[in-house]
Formats: sequence, structure tokens, C-alpha cells
Amino acid sequence: MKEIGHWINGKRVAGTSGRFADVFNPATGEVQAKLALASKAELDAAVAAAAAAQPAWGATNPQRRARVMMEFVRLINRDMDKLAEALSAEHGKTFPDAKGDVQRGLEVIEFCIGAPHLLKGEFTDSAGPGIDMYSMRQPVGVAAGMSVNSSTISSSVSNSRTSPSSPSSSSELAPSS
Repeated sequence: MKEIGHWINGKRVAGTSGRFADVFNPATGEVQAKLALASKAELDAAVAAAAAAQPAWGATNPQRRARVMMEFVRLINRDMDKLAEALSAEHGKTFPDAKGDVQRGLEVIEFCIGAPHLLKGEFTDSAGPGIDMYSMRQPVGVAAGMSVNSSTISSSVSNSRTSPSSPSSSSELAPSS
């Protein structure tokens, strides 16, 4: 029987907790795989690896990040049928419906490739007497997303930091729209 482990720090890692969850084929009700449930140590290792990777990713310029996403698009296009087959088997969707879900996820990624343009800040000269306003968009840390089983890609989350240049004003952290 197929066992599904974890992906931590760029490597496949077999679960060590000894606990598993069944993965059912929705069309037949049969168990098609066993999913390793993470131990606290495995979860801690995944979070530590993500936290360690974040400073370098945060320092990567937006154009290079977009190139990573372009490669992701290439791989999804290359393996579209394999992804649709997995989605069909794990979620009980017909193959054409699953392929449509992969395509919609691909469209989200293609939109995100334009993110370097969205990362530009703004500047307002003389917003008030002696006050200039600016906004900067910056990565703020590691984030994780879980999507419902009918969605293949969750929407991306970004935050922006808005700070008046006047030293007497306070900073505000606000979600971007």
C-alpha cells in the first residue's frame, strides 16, 4: 500500500510518529494509501526549516521570485494530466473536472507572477504640513495555507507596512487588498 510521508526542507521524510490516516478513493470507498501523521518533532522541523529559509527568500528580488513561479507554471503544464489524475483519485472528481481545477490553480499562479508590479510602494509628498506619506510592501514572515478539498490552490496572502515619514506618527500593519 502506498505511504504518503512529509516534505521537509526540500526532502521526502517518512513519518516517524507511527500514526497514519487512511486515504480513501471516493469513487469506491477503498483505502488507496496511508498518510503519515506528523509527530511534534516533524512539525517543529518543518516550521524551523521554513523559518530558516524565509530570510533568503525575503531578500530575493521580485524578478527572481517571479522566475521561480514561471518554473512552477512550466512544471504544472508539463504534469497537468498527472496532477488531474491525482486530484480525481483523491477527491472523486471526474478527470475533466479535476483538470479544470488544475487549470484554475494555474491561472492563480500566472496572476501571481505579476506580483513584482504589485509590490511597488507609494509616496505622497506633503500629505499634511511637514508630513510626507509612503508605503512599502515587505515580506513579513512564513505563512501556510490550507484549502478546502474542492480547491487546488489557495489564494496568496500579502501584507503591507504603511509608515508616515514623520517621526511623531505611528506605524500600522495592514493587510493589502
